Amino acid sequence: MTTAGARAHARSQATAITDSMPVVPASDWPHPPADVDPADLVWAETVPGGRYTTKVLARGTRLRLRDVTGSACAHLLLWRADAPWERLNVADTVKVPWQAYLGAGHPLLSDQGRVLATVVADESARHDALCGTTTLRQNTEKYGDGTVHSASPAGRELLLLAALKNGLGAADVAPSLSFFHGVTVAEDGALVSTGSAGADKTVDVVLHLPCIVAVANTAHPLDPSPSFETGPLELLAWRAAADLDDLVGDTAADPEYRRAVANSEDAWAAAH
Repeated sequence: MTTAGARAHARSQATAITDSMPVVPASDWPHPPADVDPADLVWAETVPGGRYTTKVLARGTRLRLRDVTGSACAHLLLWRADAPWERLNVADTVKVPWQAYLGAGHPLLSDQGRVLATVVADESARHDALCGTTTLRQNTEKYGDGTVHSASPAGRELLLLAALKNGLGAADVAPSLSFFHGVTVAEDGALVSTGSAGADKTVDVVLHLPCIVAVANTAHPLDPSPSFETGPLELLAWRAAADLDDLVGDTAADPEYRRAVANSEDAWAAAH
């Protein structure tokens, strides 16, 4: 192929939508949610198994994660975009609401006692706030390799790349949350995989503060399959200020949640 031919081929792909890259602009996404104006979409991407993605999202954004085939596992980290030393704290996310199992209404808390995001809808109910993500050693022992360019990359290795793209480093990659692969605690304290809820399940979160979002779509540490079989993950995000207003104005919420929301609102008001 000549240089001119290569250029022509490359330009012919300019408007193509694939299963492994973001759609830009996001408003061109072919299947927006029925109740969302395409013009409000700010992120639309499909992440194959073994890949990661990252995006800076504004306060008042609603992020929907979708397990396309029932075999995705979304390992999530959040950092405050305007103060990246403040980040998702999984221990407080479990401790403050007195609940280890994620679901609708669950706050995702920072290490400063603020709500970074709230889970507002959940069709899966198969999530995990206890195990964190996989490591290079774990995946190498289980699958034969865990490096980022292998067929079975570890979650921590992928999340580190996402952190580096945002000027962060290894010390900023704290324990993550996992969506779409459930874990329960047995009577004897053992952690038990409950797997996926099946294909085409979604979970939605609304951001209370601007956040750097990092998602690694890779196998869960307790995935019982001896082979790496992680499927695609779809991410859609759109402006949803009214959804945030509903959360902030919810006077019936638990007092621990109200206090954490007030902490977020105080930080936002002081800086703006």
